[in-house]
Amino acid sequence: MLSLTPASTGLPLDHRPVIGLAIAGGGPLGAIYELGALKALDESIDGLKMHDLDIYVGVSAGAFLAASLANQLTATQMCRIFTSSSDAEFSFQPEVFLRPAVDEYLKRALGLPGAVGKMIRELIRHPGHITHLESLEAFSRIIPAGIFDNHTIQVFLERVLSSPGRTNDFRQLGARLRIVAMELDSGQAVRFGEPGMDHVPISRAVQASAALPGLYPPVEIEGRYYVDGALRRTLHASVALKEKADLLIGINPLVPYDSENRRPRRKAYSSRVMSGGLPVVLSQTFRALIQSRMQVGMAKYRTEYPAAAMMLVEPNRNDERMFFTNIFSYSSRNQLADHAYRTTRAEMLQRAEELEKYLAPYGLKLNNEALSSQRSLTESLAREQRFLAPVGNSLARSLDRLERLVSD
Repeated sequence: MLSLTPASTGLPLDHRPVIGLAIAGGGPLGAIYELGALKALDESIDGLKMHDLDIYVGVSAGAFLAASLANQLTATQMCRIFTSSSDAEFSFQPEVFLRPAVDEYLKRALGLPGAVGKMIRELIRHPGHITHLESLEAFSRIIPAGIFDNHTIQVFLERVLSSPGRTNDFRQLGARLRIVAMELDSGQAVRFGEPGMDHVPISRAVQASAALPGLYPPVEIEGRYYVDGALRRTLHASVALKEKADLLIGINPLVPYDSENRRPRRKAYSSRVMSGGLPVVLSQTFRALIQSRMQVGMAKYRTEYPAAAMMLVEPNRNDERMFFTNIFSYSSRNQLADHAYRTTRAEMLQRAEELEKYLAPYGLKLNNEALSSQRSLTESLAREQRFLAPVGNSLARSLDRLERLVSD
């Protein structure tokens, strides 16, 4: 589903368009969708390189991708890594991100004797409280704050960004990178990468932004605790718009499923959402809340930033493969990435004439050959050279920068 919001005013003369990218969260499934969509955009729009933009904003799983792109890892390189391709620069093992948070368990277990003692003292003083839930209040404090260990996210990304030609320091980037998390004690959004918050390592900021409560423990940074930035807003597109982006591309992988748009219609109606049980019902509810919040935000941006154009890429509402696949599934990531790649290109091809006019003011145009091709994501990745050696990576990035300077 492609949503285009044109700017209400034209670009000033001799002004190089500032292009930003905002990537939302969505767990492992969302990241895989975003990778396929990024690859489709990258090869289908001439003049647009997703790893060489001006502003990047990432939230949760999108923070991982935004940090990589800002370090000029290409969409192709990231697809190879996350689909465990044999020619990937880094070995990616999904199970690493699903290790139990042993340290969190141990820390909470140490509080068990104190919790038991407190409950016994309470019952001695107030025997009648044994039938009330408040007698169990002490035990709530020993429940782990997260199931999985998110430190592995920080370790993996730190290794990726420590390669020659890359950096784990916001201040050393050629582009502006903003990673959004929520401070737990205040409920306020924090934008790592902005002045005053740019000394925090990128990998640590991504770990904080992806700390979804219940799954991962809050991340402590300089005495404060942070959790998933998507709890405040879905896309945080306003961060890029405030930084004067003329064209903002947004990618949001989570939309509610709409069975009314399903084709063909079944004679006997049955709710696949309801039959999926509590996890699917909760997923639909969560997605509906996200979509509602997104629509309110986009409408607000049209008024507050009339000079900016916005292009939002999302799955189609009747996309059963995207909705009914487990949000934390890694096993089908290759098929899902290819699905996102194909559906994004198909949507762009369907609206090619409209897109041509939309992109023209920003010096961009569609690559009709890429759009009309029937190739798969695997075939597309095979068409590009492999830059595995550090020297090759550095040279490729240098040539990209030189090309941009010449075009400017």
